[in-house]
Amino acid sequence: MIKKILFLALYFLIIFTLIKAQETGSKPKEIKLPSPRLDGGRPLMDCLKNRQSQREFKPDPLPPQVLSDLLWAAYGINRPESGKRTAPSAVNWQNIDLYVALPDGLYLYEPKEHKLIQLLEEDIRSLTGTQEFVKIAPLNLVYVADFAKIPRGTDEDKRFYSAAHTGFISQNVYLYCASEGLATVVRALINREELAKKMGLRPEQHIILAQTVGYPKKKD
Repeated sequence: MIKKILFLALYFLIIFTLIKAQETGSKPKEIKLPSPRLDGGRPLMDCLKNRQSQREFKPDPLPPQVLSDLLWAAYGINRPESGKRTAPSAVNWQNIDLYVALPDGLYLYEPKEHKLIQLLEEDIRSLTGTQEFVKIAPLNLVYVADFAKIPRGTDEDKRFYSAAHTGFISQNVYLYCASEGLATVVRALINREELAKKMGLRPEQHIILAQTVGYPKKKD
């Protein structure tokens, strides 16, 4: 009788452990970003004067506050009452998603709650471009267009709007980096098929561009 009770207790303990493990594994890691700082920064004309592309980066990680400010400047919600963003979008389709490749994995930026949702626990920075520096820089943004969010028009129309939307967001990143003394470069040299497969994108999702951000490497 005692053996039977011990066996049942062990059985239910194993079942409970497996259930808890499944529950833990099913919930993705989330990073709640600090509230973005909406004051300070350099004057706009100064940022435009200093805006440039750079391709040499330090591996130093971006502090959480800088990452928060960067993502909000790129495509955050600046009008909470309507949900509209810092970058314009035709018919307010908002069909661009920001994927964030960091050393500890791939994340999706969720602007409504201003947080990052982890999709992969693997460092895939090397897949976000063909240049060597993408492996070193602490952050690579991947701009993904969701054609399913554009209800009308041909695929050519959807590509046109998606490219325009991505350009607006990318320029926001450039201006923020110019204000904060960060280095950045937008890139088109990507093995899109390989990266899309790794990211688990749907057929309606298309990688438009990527953009690298980090601290500039000081020249000797």
